Amino acid sequence: MIIGITGTDGAGKGVVVDYLVKEKGYTHYSARALITEEIEKRGLPIDREHTRLVGNDMRREFGNDVIVRISFEKAKQEGIEKAIIESIRALAEVQYLKEQGGVLLAVDADQHLRYERIVGRGSETDNISFEEFQKQEAIEMNDPDPNGMQKQKVMAMANHTVLNEGTLEELHAQIDEVLQKINESHSQ
Repeated sequence: MIIGITGTDGAGKGVVVDYLVKEKGYTHYSARALITEEIEKRGLPIDREHTRLVGNDMRREFGNDVIVRISFEKAKQEGIEKAIIESIRALAEVQYLKEQGGVLLAVDADQHLRYERIVGRGSETDNISFEEFQKQEAIEMNDPDPNGMQKQKVMAMANHTVLNEGTLEELHAQIDEVLQKINESHSQ
């Protein structure tokens, strides 16, 4: 089973991935890691803006489904049956995922809560003001670049959505419920 993960920044996609990897035996394939490799090759700073722009360039050059396609092919070559591809950002990525029999899980939470989380995690791409966070999120939700992120439309295409505004235990319970639904639908 291939599960694509999408969602808003700071919603808890990484926490969902960690749970699926550590507790459910999934293998993780990261879009951010692929894009970061390309940013480093280009000698650019690793920040939110360059992550978005280089991701857009990769989609323009290699097709809008490139991130998912590369991850899916890696999983196939490695013989991985339970994989997570994080983070799905473009409509073509969702289409490719679903054509391969995968499902899309969206993770969301309140915007202020998500901002507090990203500031708290302190990665290179998260050192921004709330206003800048809002501005970048607006672009990422519906990027005017045809090769850009379309998070709003992608999240609308999710097979399942979890709202991560409670405890870790509540999130895990939601994930378990989603996995049960996925297993039931794939066993029919």
